[in-house]
Amino acid sequence: MKTMPNSADHSFHLVSFDIPVPVNYGGAIDVFHKIRMLSEMGTGIHLHCFQYGREPAEVLHNYCKSVDYYPRTINPLQFFSSLPYIVRSRTSKRLLDELLKDDKPILFEGLHSCHLLSHPLLKPRRKIVRTHNIEHDYYSSLGKVEKNLLRRGYFFSESARLKKFERVLNNADGIAAISLNDSLYFSSKYPNVVKVSAFHPFCSMENLPGYGKYALYHGSLEVGENNEAALFLVRKVFGELGIPLIIAGNKPSRELQATVAQYSNIELRTGLETHEIYALVQNAHINVLPTFQATGIKLKLLAALFTGRHCVVNFPMVKDTGLEELCHCANSADVMRDTITRLMAVSFDSEEIEKRSRVLLNNGFSNKYNAGVLHQMLFD
Repeated sequence: MKTMPNSADHSFHLVSFDIPVPVNYGGAIDVFHKIRMLSEMGTGIHLHCFQYGREPAEVLHNYCKSVDYYPRTINPLQFFSSLPYIVRSRTSKRLLDELLKDDKPILFEGLHSCHLLSHPLLKPRRKIVRTHNIEHDYYSSLGKVEKNLLRRGYFFSESARLKKFERVLNNADGIAAISLNDSLYFSSKYPNVVKVSAFHPFCSMENLPGYGKYALYHGSLEVGENNEAALFLVRKVFGELGIPLIIAGNKPSRELQATVAQYSNIELRTGLETHEIYALVQNAHINVLPTFQATGIKLKLLAALFTGRHCVVNFPMVKDTGLEELCHCANSADVMRDTITRLMAVSFDSEEIEKRSRVLLNNGFSNKYNAGVLHQMLFD
């Protein structure tokens, strides 16, 4: 029989795949602003973070009752485990001991953190999993664009292990899927799936009306998918236009750097702080965000819609997100060039901002709404 949460004590354990500070990539953004919003609602959070390459963050104590860190075990032999590497490297006996000190609900962030989901000692507990992607699809897509043969092999083998491991979700009492497309997939296999959209930094519209002077693509450029999208924009779209394009993101590939250097209207900016990225997003005339991987929901798309002007995407970026009507969709390089050329002469006006406000603040994309849904999953 499941242990029901104490209605007088709305606190829970959150197991995170990473320390969500600095808040500078999609997963960290979602986890941090989820913690912030739930804390503001009066929910008590006992945060458990797997640590690798990031330092403990004092700011987390502003939102959490307790914060514990567990080293992620990096061992090449784990590549030969039957468990996915992203799961096997996030195991901890001490984490189990901490979770067993009470009977509070547990929120597991991502399939990465679900090693203990099926543990028999946790069977009586209410357990919710926040899915950030259909992970085996995500890793398969990474493999398809990866040029390094060893990394390519890793992505495909990890995809196969993740597909098998995903059955652990049968032990969850609920799944909080990040997008409509993901919720449809998980609902076909598991019970009690609810769409809980991505958490983000925005509580109001921050768009600037009028004109900007450049187009922008931003993303973590070390990710193969983003590298491919940036190369597509340079070679197929802006390389044939005189319109200025800024590509912003860390760790660009040598191929991208060399390709950008061939064009005087295209600029690569790296090593930027989060606030500098947001300033570029806000001041661009067009945020151009193609993707060749329709998984989850892209935080950079929400950033562009909450703070930027015109947004040009391809269909995979907005498919089944509910954001289609807020973007200009162009599914080929020719159409994208024509759309960008036309929009550079079109002022971004208050009507567009109001249209975005109606969708983003009232249709399930606000932090307050999504925190309420998640709170209900954990405690009702």
